[in-house]
Amino acid sequence: MSDHDRSRPTELLARLLGPPAPELTCDECFEHLDRYVELELAGHDADAAVPGMRAHLEGCPACKEDHESLTAFVGSEPR
Repeated sequence: MSDHDRSRPTELLARLLGPPAPELTCDECFEHLDRYVELELAGHDADAAVPGMRAHLEGCPACKEDHESLTAFVGSEPR
């Protein structure tokens, strides 16, 4: 059994149980996503500024995709 196969049950269990800390809802994520991405790209501690965002992004594929798209878009803009 490979290391990937052994970690898969742990990963699945973590997704089923959810994050150990509070997380945002999708509506709250959408409300704060612009600021969160701007803080990340500026090198600031976005997780401290928007508590619960990282946990939500790790557990919500739709919001994670929005985060990745916005990060790519804002990161490609000339400053």
